[in-house]
Amino acid sequence: MLLIHPPVAKPCEPPAGIAKLSGALTAHGIEHTLLDANIEALLYTLDKTKDIAVEPSDKWTARALKNQAANLEALRGNRLYTNIDRYGRAIADLNRILEKSTDNIATLGLANYRDSELSPLRSRDLIRAADNPECSIFYEYFSRRLTQLIQQKEPSVIGFSLNYLSQALCTFAMIGYIKNLLPHAKVIIGGGLVTSWMSNPDWHNPFSGLFYTLISGPGEQQLLDIMGVSAIKENHYAPDYNSLPLSDYLAPGFILPYNASTGCYWNKCSFCPEKAEESPYIPTPLNKVMEDIRSLVQKTKPVLIHLLDNAVSPALLKRITEQPFDVPWYGFARINRDLTDPDFCRALKNSGCVMLKLGLESGDQQVLNKMHKGIDLKTASLALKTLKNAGIATYVYLIFGTPGETLPEARSTLDFVIRHKDEITFLNIAIFNMPVVGDDAFKLETKNFYDGDLSLYTDFVHPEGWNRKQIRQFLDNEFKRNKAVMEIIKRDPPIFTSNHAGFFVSSL
Repeated sequence: MLLIHPPVAKPCEPPAGIAKLSGALTAHGIEHTLLDANIEALLYTLDKTKDIAVEPSDKWTARALKNQAANLEALRGNRLYTNIDRYGRAIADLNRILEKSTDNIATLGLANYRDSELSPLRSRDLIRAADNPECSIFYEYFSRRLTQLIQQKEPSVIGFSLNYLSQALCTFAMIGYIKNLLPHAKVIIGGGLVTSWMSNPDWHNPFSGLFYTLISGPGEQQLLDIMGVSAIKENHYAPDYNSLPLSDYLAPGFILPYNASTGCYWNKCSFCPEKAEESPYIPTPLNKVMEDIRSLVQKTKPVLIHLLDNAVSPALLKRITEQPFDVPWYGFARINRDLTDPDFCRALKNSGCVMLKLGLESGDQQVLNKMHKGIDLKTASLALKTLKNAGIATYVYLIFGTPGETLPEARSTLDFVIRHKDEITFLNIAIFNMPVVGDDAFKLETKNFYDGDLSLYTDFVHPEGWNRKQIRQFLDNEFKRNKAVMEIIKRDPPIFTSNHAGFFVSSL
């Protein structure tokens, strides 16, 4: 079996999805190969552009090419993460090389890919990508690499983990190439994006004949069924990263991704895709989590643990304070009373917690109530101050343009940020997108947001006329121009954002 993580996604840590599948296959003695085509394709593209012709006036590209090797080396070292400006230049230079590699037929970056003609939101375009794999900007890479692996391993089953829209077109191009090269292989596809497609009640598979099957949700059990395992040993398997190129990722050491649950234990927020898709909350038993992470730390020697949960449960946070990993870590947590307890936050800090990502969403209490967010702003305020005093950085997420928000409420959020400028370390600012299967989508007047039958979001007529143009004007002309907000935004690592933010905490 061959399991593939396709381009393009942030190349700073290994893919947790295929590593989890690898753990299940290894437990049952099934031979398999993991291919992180994402990191390989990006490095291949950077390498092949070293000798591209550069216009004399294009000094930026010339500088970027000259410093390419040094920038890659710096991103894998420690010193770059003490200066956000030098870091930003290195990222921008590498991104510049990738942009110049496409001859204007696509937009390519370290964490992004957009084709000038094809859209990952249209099934016909994905099928077109599969029918014409030679048109992919990554064809030179994957045609060689897949041919090599298929000749060596002769896999009967080939699986793709498709999680992001930026991976979709390349995934289908690679599938098309495989179907031509190995027509009798069983090609399967799963991952977060596929799960979202299949969660839509109007879903009808437009890819008939292209796949052996599509997998929704966690794929371990279904994959074992496909491989003919009749006696499945257990319901949980630790991820196995051993066969991935752990030293190639763009980070100052190995980042260990680990998911202690699927779904969200709160699962009430009206805007959330998890709730809209009715994803169940399935936590891994705490003893298993701690056992897994201790074993993985011993094997992989990470510099940072990334807890991937939609929200790390209070029970797991408490267990970590009692049994620290002895490695720095970060992850998403819900704002609750535990985070207002100075002793608890100091215990989190002592356990290695360098940063918590917090989905505040709004600084207006009525907006939060309408979203069923379950957050009290007084609690949020105290939690931010308590975490700051304990030495834990915060990466705060805000959403503007929800059905319950208008300009005055958006300004309340601005006021909240200003009041807590010393406690908010990083900010993620987004404009609200309505999930096509969300409850609110059936209550409001909606209209096509994107031209595509695979769109996950829909535009809507805001009940108070607070439209996207006005929201952008507020964010660009008022929110982001505020001095306090600007100081926070300047700290955010470009491209890699929260994935690299923890490395900057000690220098702030």
